[in-house]
Amino acid sequence: MADKLLSRYEEIKAQVNFHNHRYHVLDAPLISDLEYDRLLNELKQIETDHPDWITPDSPTQRTGARPADRFDKVRHPAPILSLANAFGADDARAWFDRVKKLDDRVEKAKFVVEPKIDGLSVVLHYREGLFVQGATRGDGEVGEDITSNLRTIRAIPLRVPVSPSPNLPIPNDLVIRGEAFIPIKEFEELNRKLEEAGEKTYLNPRNTAAGSLRQLDPQLTASRPLTLLVYQIVYSEGGKAPASQWEILEYLKALGFPVAGVAKCFDDLESAITYTETWNEGRDQLPYEADGMVIKIDDLNLAADLGFVGKDPRGAIAFKFPAREVTTTLNDIGVAVGRTGVLTPYAMLEPVEIGGVVVERATLHNFDFIAEKDIRIGDRVLVKRAGEVIPYVIGPVLDARSGKEKTYQPPTKCPTCGQPVEHFEGEVAWYCVNAACPAQLVRNIEHFVSRGAMDIEGLGIELVKILIDYELVKDVADLYTLTRQNLLVINEELTRRRRLKKPPKQPAKLNPKKEPEKRPDKLLKAISDSKNQPLSRLIIGLGIRGVGEVMANDLSRNFENLDKLDKAKVDDLMKIDGVGPNIAESIVDWFSLPLNKQVLKKLKSAGIWPIGGQSSISSNQSDKLANLTFVITGTLPTFSRDDVKAFIESHGGKITDSISKKTSYLVLGETPGSKFEKAKSLNVKIINQAQLQELVTKG
Repeated sequence: MADKLLSRYEEIKAQVNFHNHRYHVLDAPLISDLEYDRLLNELKQIETDHPDWITPDSPTQRTGARPADRFDKVRHPAPILSLANAFGADDARAWFDRVKKLDDRVEKAKFVVEPKIDGLSVVLHYREGLFVQGATRGDGEVGEDITSNLRTIRAIPLRVPVSPSPNLPIPNDLVIRGEAFIPIKEFEELNRKLEEAGEKTYLNPRNTAAGSLRQLDPQLTASRPLTLLVYQIVYSEGGKAPASQWEILEYLKALGFPVAGVAKCFDDLESAITYTETWNEGRDQLPYEADGMVIKIDDLNLAADLGFVGKDPRGAIAFKFPAREVTTTLNDIGVAVGRTGVLTPYAMLEPVEIGGVVVERATLHNFDFIAEKDIRIGDRVLVKRAGEVIPYVIGPVLDARSGKEKTYQPPTKCPTCGQPVEHFEGEVAWYCVNAACPAQLVRNIEHFVSRGAMDIEGLGIELVKILIDYELVKDVADLYTLTRQNLLVINEELTRRRRLKKPPKQPAKLNPKKEPEKRPDKLLKAISDSKNQPLSRLIIGLGIRGVGEVMANDLSRNFENLDKLDKAKVDDLMKIDGVGPNIAESIVDWFSLPLNKQVLKKLKSAGIWPIGGQSSISSNQSDKLANLTFVITGTLPTFSRDDVKAFIESHGGKITDSISKKTSYLVLGETPGSKFEKAKSLNVKIINQAQLQELVTKG
């Protein structure tokens, strides 16, 4: 029986590794996420019952290592070299002429062109096909051991070949080189989530990838959207290695490693140069940041015979893209107000061309960034634009200062509505907490009517914008004063705008004689029905900073109505489990603002004043999680945020929004926020989604 189970274990382990490769390397999954999760859960169950069976190539071991105190040094089996640069076709031809004089074979050589990815160079060691060690490039001779962190990158196979082939020889020892990076879209999404959470954003994908791989805790590395591409065999023993660069790429791909899809082989240098130059303009089509293309002599024996110039191999050259970093003058600093009230500074620049685009504005990330870099108005600043990413300021050119530059101070009032702004200790973001702020109004109303709040079906963002254009709605409470005639007007205006595909400069005065459809009646009914929503939903809809569904339910259970909540003090709120000083102050501040008080008064007059004690979450299915308190951070594999909250509460558990010593577990997903670090500092137990589910299934 044990032999049969062990055989099943090896089979599932191979299947999960194979499907990881299909999903993370080939981007061509063969099974659904549900089927994959079932396989992985079966694997975990077997390993739980038989921990002595666990091997290093098990998919469960990607994030299983404990945090390290430091990185050990690793000496590379061969030098990990850099390349000389060519800044155009003439430089590339000059390189060709130089090496041609050293060896006549260069004249008839083939060339391989590969992207020069702007990431972190890593070295991967395999023994008998098993991944045993990974290191940084370091100084080219000695790097740092980051094996545990590299294991978290799902594009790296833990055992090769991923798909067994009798015709594919595997060396006893195989050391390969690749480039680890964060794709541009994933980097932008990571920064978006951090910005919405009021946390510090990252400057660029390259630095973020490098910093992620040098974390002492592999679980933090696992939360970052890292991947890699490989391109070189550094060392091989016990098998016949390919003799050309193109064969190397094909061989590595066959083993299961990810290689660059844009790499190509050419019969002559001019063809290689022509292909390389197409990427000068097409670089924005690459899913990663690249600062050039690499032209390599395909014949590896010839490349080796050509030797080196200093530490640069003569057999390859980096064909660099035109620079996208320029200097210009920072004329002023403006401030934009986002949909969550977050204030974001931006640079108002002396117009400058970067990569064929004239740039007048660039992001400054946040106010802490301005202070850390000591960026001053009037500075000469270095600005970068990469692909479709918004141009950003890298920092000031200190040597260009004249002494007339002015130190910048963050605003004390919202630049749009003039209300005081708030900044909480330990957070990067500054906030406008005025619910009626015009800069936030569209998004505030969109949030108020959303399914998780007052659930007013049919009131989409296009209609909301028209209501605001016609000044029919100045805050969320005005929704309850809308008439059928109002809705007929905006419905006709919506039809007209969609037909023209652009809004008018001035709203037209409309007097519709006919109703084009039944939308107004349905919308009026939806608005009326929303008056029956529980207090927790109304609290969610108000958009108080830091108050989500869980906190709204806690508040509705502890306060009879909004009058009682309005009178609550910070100390009163902090008596509720999970409410820390920042959230308590945020709630008190929201209710203290005159404009917010006016909104509440209008809501009460319209009959929207529900009684507390009601919750939007279903009753318990079990008590397996009773007396346990959970905090969620990051994105879970199959649970949405609403799903995991409902799951925990349906089994008797409680969810809070902030970490404290009373927290039982932090449930960790991808791209977590600052809660992860705080949980570690307080020694709070950290689990993933599968372990959360096991708490219920195993009790």
